[in-house]
Amino acid sequence: MAAALVVVPLGLLFLLSGLIVNLIQAAFYITIRPFSKSLYRRINRVVAELLWLQLIWLVDWWAGVKVQLYADSKTFELMGKEHALVICNHKSDIDWLVGWILSQRSGCLGSTLAVMKKSSKFLPVIGWSMWFTEYLFLERSWSKDENTLTLGLQRLKDFPRPFWLALFVEGTRFTPAKLIAAQEYAASQGLPVPRNVLIPRTKGFVSAVSIMRPFVPAIYDVTVAVPSDQPPPTMLRILKGQSSVVYVHIKRHAMTDLPETDGGVAQWCKDIFVAKDALLDRYHSEGTFGIEQRQIGRPIKSLLVVAFWFSLLSYTTFRFFKWTELLSTWKGVAVTTAALLMSCTEPSKERVNNGHSIETPSQSINNSQLVVPSSVIDESWQCASLCSNGPKENARLTLRCYCYMEPVIFINMEIRLFSLFEICLFCLWGRYCHG
Repeated sequence: MAAALVVVPLGLLFLLSGLIVNLIQAAFYITIRPFSKSLYRRINRVVAELLWLQLIWLVDWWAGVKVQLYADSKTFELMGKEHALVICNHKSDIDWLVGWILSQRSGCLGSTLAVMKKSSKFLPVIGWSMWFTEYLFLERSWSKDENTLTLGLQRLKDFPRPFWLALFVEGTRFTPAKLIAAQEYAASQGLPVPRNVLIPRTKGFVSAVSIMRPFVPAIYDVTVAVPSDQPPPTMLRILKGQSSVVYVHIKRHAMTDLPETDGGVAQWCKDIFVAKDALLDRYHSEGTFGIEQRQIGRPIKSLLVVAFWFSLLSYTTFRFFKWTELLSTWKGVAVTTAALLMSCTEPSKERVNNGHSIETPSQSINNSQLVVPSSVIDESWQCASLCSNGPKENARLTLRCYCYMEPVIFINMEIRLFSLFEICLFCLWGRYCHG
């Protein structure tokens, strides 16, 4: 309960401010983008940061995660000053946040892009903001994704500011089980057997290099490592305010240094990951990457953005309650407090409602006649269709599905939107009764 009293307000702050940001993005998308794509991108860059800096604040100020950067002088000087294709090992579920921190320090957070799975764009607030910012969403089927990737990359030719496009060429997050599978495959194919990374999937990378070679001058080879003697960084630890340390090594490669043929580019990518594997071996044995650590500090911009949203939404909420006169009586105060406490209750690990059960990430979402693995649920509409108890249960089940599909967004937390919606209706009813 104590954790919920902290986490839920933070979640509501992100949700409400995010919806405002989404509405602003939608308005600019409709009114400005048809006439000037460049102006829309410049404005959207600033608007998106009003949302994304809240997540930077979570890492920097709430949890106090320390990101230590290692890079040579030329790479460090050019970060944020040029277009770059970023390839990285996928070590944890906050790798994308680490990338955002580095891009924010380099001045290009609002123009940081990534290639992500299609279902991500349906995530409320964060997924929608990424769609407006021109993230690329793929279905993990090359026959379907080739054209989508090509068109998405070609649209970046006239991007008005330096951007980073992140591509996780391993295709999935590193786990011990996946490493064993990669080692077995490498041994059977006569390839170098990896110890710290997975085998890269090169089709998307080859296509990206082929399209971006004329207008992107560099590839940033990013290697992420975490200390073996400390708990690994996770989104859950961040939400709990628990600190971690992440070590990042960045090496710049000029696009002109890459081979001209597709086969050569594919082999270059594989060689990079062999070198990355050796670099991680060195880190684990010596505790260092062997080059100078760069100081990236902890800017207060994210702190100011969170303070702005907190002040704005607190004032708006106060004015709303005052307008409805709900807080003018002790009875109204008691009812409001009780309703807010109900909305802050944490869900149990197992919850059963009229034949619907949601237990663990690996289990299915069960209906009396329907069993759907969470891995195949791509859109919230499909999640909602599993319920038959009306819109309230639909919304709650949808959020729980996202909790298990995308732990980055909803971890062990149920935001009871309809409880808050009922509070608003009660306020309006009170206003009506008071004339």
